[in-house]
Amino acid sequence: MDLLDTVLAVAASPASVNLWGALGCAVAYAASLLATLDAFADVILARGDSPAGRLTPGVGLKFGSKLAAAIIAVVAAGLVLALDENWFAFWALTIAFVVVVVIGLAVLVRHSAMQTGGP
Repeated sequence: MDLLDTVLAVAASPASVNLWGALGCAVAYAASLLATLDAFADVILARGDSPAGRLTPGVGLKFGSKLAAAIIAVVAAGLVLALDENWFAFWALTIAFVVVVVIGLAVLVRHSAMQTGGP
């Protein structure tokens, strides 16, 4: 009867946060962040190497595919954290991701402004 009582107690206990799931989602967020920053770097490097500062179709496709993969991974990881009700990890990773992407976008815009002779 002790085994049955233990199983029933575990089944009745409130679910705890899945730390392994949070770790996997953190890795997905980190990989997405690196892919996004790599895509921004590709744009900066390609604009400096190409005539008229435009992207070639290959570089544009590469840029878009990295961003699409990053978006898919972040949305999937966010859904996993939300379904697991791990709100701390969800908000911490989302805020960190958004902050670094905004910094990357600021660098990209600044580089574009410098190339066109803006402020």
